[in-house]
Amino acid sequence: MKKRSYRIEKLTLKVGGDDIYGVMCLPSVEKETYPAVILSHGFGSNAESCKPYAKIFAANGYAAYAFDFRGGGADSRSSGVTTEMSVLTEAADLSAVLKQVRALDYVDESRVFLWGASQGGFVSSYVAANRPDDVKALILYYPAFVLQDDAHAKYSNLHDIPETETIWGTEIGAIYSIDAMSFDIYAVIGNYKGDVLIVHGDKDDVVPLSYSERAATVYKSANLIVFEGGGHGFSDRIDEAAVYSLDFLRVHTA
Repeated sequence: MKKRSYRIEKLTLKVGGDDIYGVMCLPSVEKETYPAVILSHGFGSNAESCKPYAKIFAANGYAAYAFDFRGGGADSRSSGVTTEMSVLTEAADLSAVLKQVRALDYVDESRVFLWGASQGGFVSSYVAANRPDDVKALILYYPAFVLQDDAHAKYSNLHDIPETETIWGTEIGAIYSIDAMSFDIYAVIGNYKGDVLIVHGDKDDVVPLSYSERAATVYKSANLIVFEGGGHGFSDRIDEAAVYSLDFLRVHTA
């Protein structure tokens, strides 16, 4: 993996009248346009969890945008609150971000990639399926395709869903489970016909590997990398995990 310097700029985008806080990591070498990667964080988190990857991508020639979903976590710097967040509100956020990043004058709109981790991977797969022509290729790290089964396992019908509840230390509203139970992600993701890279640890105790194995069979062109010893999150092995993304990106920007 090449190590080059990078620069970081704060970049706030809009969804309706709401702010989307984010940072754009750019290569230090100025060019007219760059291929771009949009990074989506997981449940209850924010852009900070994605910044290490964004910096690596920028150091290797990509414009990399990491942002906070509205209400995505207690420490989100975007508008919104966690009790109004769901996978579908996050999909609306990412779709708006995708549109605006593609329009930046320094971004090559024909080479924009989505990268998502955990719930951010679920959301990225949903947006790619609904906007396939705008996504050059898709990278998913331990995507949380399990979240719909989790919701159905807890609630036999929508009337059982409480107004608020706490999951993994984050207070959520009924909209979270209602939206999760409103469709089947595996019936959606196959609409994306581009290349997909899935990286999933074989020691993941939050999202079983079997969910990514199933996704790999649904996609037309998917490569599943099983990260040996990897749990749910690769925080202690980011450089090692990033190699898979960089190799994939280089193939699609050569």
